[in-house]
Amino acid sequence: MMMENGLLRVGIIGTGWIAEKAAITLNGLTECEAYAVGSRSQETGDAFAAKWNIRKAYGSYTQLIADPDVDLVYIGTPHSHHYDVTKEALMAGKPCLVEKAFMANARQAKEIIDLAHERKVFLAEAIWTRYQPVVNMVRELINNGRIGEPRLLTATLGYSMGDKPRIMRPDLCGGALLDLGVYALNFVRMFFPADIVSMESQCVKSKTGMDLTNAISIVLADGMLCNLLSSAACVGDNIGVIAGTEGNLIIDNINNPQTITVNGPDRTYIETIRVPQQITGYEYQFLACRQALTDGLLEPPEMPHEETLYIMQLMDGLRQKWGVRYPMDEE
Repeated sequence: MMMENGLLRVGIIGTGWIAEKAAITLNGLTECEAYAVGSRSQETGDAFAAKWNIRKAYGSYTQLIADPDVDLVYIGTPHSHHYDVTKEALMAGKPCLVEKAFMANARQAKEIIDLAHERKVFLAEAIWTRYQPVVNMVRELINNGRIGEPRLLTATLGYSMGDKPRIMRPDLCGGALLDLGVYALNFVRMFFPADIVSMESQCVKSKTGMDLTNAISIVLADGMLCNLLSSAACVGDNIGVIAGTEGNLIIDNINNPQTITVNGPDRTYIETIRVPQQITGYEYQFLACRQALTDGLLEPPEMPHEETLYIMQLMDGLRQKWGVRYPMDEE
């Protein structure tokens, strides 16, 4: 691994709000640095670099990928634009951290994962919730029998996004599923990875044919029922509940949990557990990548490639049922 003095130098692809969040996060870390930014125009790249105190700005993604001092390429463009730039970076031997949703569909995801394995280059999906300490905190509570036998999981994620192009446009892989529903699916999988026995779903579509609000009901092999709601059309409560025979856990925000409320039998309040102080919550994925690269791994243990692919396949199946199509599905 190239890291100089253990410092992970990150090259950020894209200059949107998610790239800004990455820059803020990296600026708050001592082990990682927002080293370079790649934009489609030099002007935008320069402005982003000046705003966030980034050493290098490139007017193309190709130039950033070619920089020998970039240890990790963070891809923060819309899902629709992940495939080409990730492929280019992997071909150049550059480790990649790719924003969720990982790709437009499972076909693209499989191609990219296969390429990373073939070329032995590190690749990770930036589904930030998977890397946060709260995951192990919740797992411990469940494993310690604090709520008895888990039987029901409910999770909602809703944001009122109006007519944002990235939600409305098929060519940008619009809809709530890839943007928000992906968190709800991961919320199930990171605590209950049992096989899915059956899955039913509904969705309400936009005039452009994208899923604006959806409901997914899943039965797992271990007897769990999971009801998931996601919407790009309303202000959701964003709460996750894991209910067991002896109590429940209420997670205040499945998109970035801050508190876990533990309730006992008859919903008697027991305690509130807070997560560690965050910079933004994004730091854990960068630190996980740094650790994996230090350890010579090709994928992070927090989010294995197999899991990334499995979630993409689930989302493909849901979209197929709903008739939500992207141009990339036809290739």
